[in-house]
Order: sequence, then structure tokens, then C-alpha cells
Amino acid sequence: MTRNLRTALLGSAFVVFMGGLGFASVPLYRMFCEVTGLNGTTQRGVAAPGGTGKSIRVAFDSNTAPGLGWEFKPEQRVETIDIGARDMAFYVATNNAGKPVTGSATFNVTPVTAGKYFAKIQCFCFNQQTLKPGETVRMPVIYYVDPAILTDPDTKDIREITLSYTFYPVDSGKTAS
Repeated sequence: MTRNLRTALLGSAFVVFMGGLGFASVPLYRMFCEVTGLNGTTQRGVAAPGGTGKSIRVAFDSNTAPGLGWEFKPEQRVETIDIGARDMAFYVATNNAGKPVTGSATFNVTPVTAGKYFAKIQCFCFNQQTLKPGETVRMPVIYYVDPAILTDPDTKDIREITLSYTFYPVDSGKTAS
């Protein structure tokens, strides 16, 4: 094998490897954030462990991307919950656009150190939502706060957690008018 051929093969292999790494970086980063709670990423839960008798306030925030054409808000802005117990909150979305619009929600938790202790069992953010013109829907979030938040030195003094959602249009890159 000539030196030029070997260099070309190694260069090609490097390009393919870097392309694959670039393609895999988003899902790998998402998995890393879910495991560590980085940047307020919440956890996915199956069942709440059970109440501790200690409470924490959960505030609910809502946003929409410009041009989505939706009104989106929580039914209740703040509630006090039992740490470890399963709870449910509702958000309400109304499509004010003159056509069907599909949206997808991103979410985070603040303070960011609480993200790894905030677990969602069921959430509208796991699926795209399509609303017809003028349609209003109630969207539930079933969640709990892991009791381990009480023993972590970085989170044991947290008294309020904010769950924030932002809806973005997913209609082939088009925004509602």
C-alpha cells in the first residue's frame, strides 16, 4: 500500500468517524442531560416513591416561539406538593391561527440542580401536538419530586422548583400566521 493511499484511507476514515460523532452528538448529549439533570433536564419516572410529609412549591411557566399562533399557559401558576408523592398539573393551549398547527414542547427545570430530582411520569412534551384552528386542549403533566432532593447538599435548601415549557412549531419549518 502506498503512502498516499494509506493517508487517503486514514483521512477518509477520520471524516466518516467525525461525521458519525456529529450525527450522534445530539442524542448522546440528551441522554447525558437526562442522567445528570444538566441544565435543568428532568428525569422520566414510572411511579412515584410515596410522600415524605415534606412539601415543596412547584411553579409552572409557559412560553411560545414567535409565530406559533398559540396561547399557552398553566391552569395554576404555583402549587405546593408533597415531596415523593405523585402529582398532576395541567397546561392549556389554544390555537389562534387560522389553520392547523403542530407544536412540540421543550422543557427545563430551575434551579438547574433540581432537574435530576424532578421526574415526569407522563407529559405532553413527549409527543407533538396538533391543534385545529380555534381548538383548545388541556394537557396534563404527571410528576413527582424525588425525596433524594432532601439529602443532596446542593439541593436540600431548595424551597421552589419552576417547570418551564416552550412550544415551537414543527410544521415543516413553517410558522403559523
